[in-house]
Amino acid sequence: MAESTFRLRVKYQKAGRLRHLSHLEVVHSCGRAARRAGLPYAVTQGFSPHMKVAFGPALPVGTAGLGEYLDLWLSSYVPSGEAFEALKAASAPGLAPVQVKYVAEREPSLGAALTIAKYEVVMEGGEVLAEGLTSSFAAIIAEGVLAVDHKGKPKVFELASALPKEPDVCTIKERTTVGLAVRIGERGSLRPEALVKAALTRGALDGRIMSVTRTELLVEQDGSWRDPL
Repeated sequence: MAESTFRLRVKYQKAGRLRHLSHLEVVHSCGRAARRAGLPYAVTQGFSPHMKVAFGPALPVGTAGLGEYLDLWLSSYVPSGEAFEALKAASAPGLAPVQVKYVAEREPSLGAALTIAKYEVVMEGGEVLAEGLTSSFAAIIAEGVLAVDHKGKPKVFELASALPKEPDVCTIKERTTVGLAVRIGERGSLRPEALVKAALTRGALDGRIMSVTRTELLVEQDGSWRDPL
């Protein structure tokens, strides 16, 4: 890799039909977009040189993302506005960048910095479902722990840490939306649909998840949350 590189942080979306891409497919697609954009990307050293790029926490297949992040290292400086337009023109609409900014090399990696994820879960059902979910969430949180199945094995989350704030439940017409914030740690994070399904089961509620969207990824610092750009 070149001695002097420039770390371009890209905020992008994963939306529409492309929410069904795997994380590896997203990585490959974003890499191809950077090449099509003609950006002077840096490469790693070693026997198998490849594009110097790092991604934030992976999204599960089927989950959309409105504010995902990657860091792309460039071997020469390109004005951020020019880099943004080139990437946007070279990207599929469902994986389009929404903002870019250069960040210092001393900044922590995305994997280390991004520790809060906010989600929106949209469900079929009106006020009765919302009231039942609110009661079920309160009961689950009061118990302090939640065991979920993870690849055939039980995984236990301490909710005081896993959920930095209580879920927010609201209803518009016959749709119920659950807003969740979860903490990302070394052992991963509690998937929002797992918590919602646990609440449905606990309250014997009739509800179907229509969509799950990660709306934000945030940096937790000194008791507050901030955008990584």
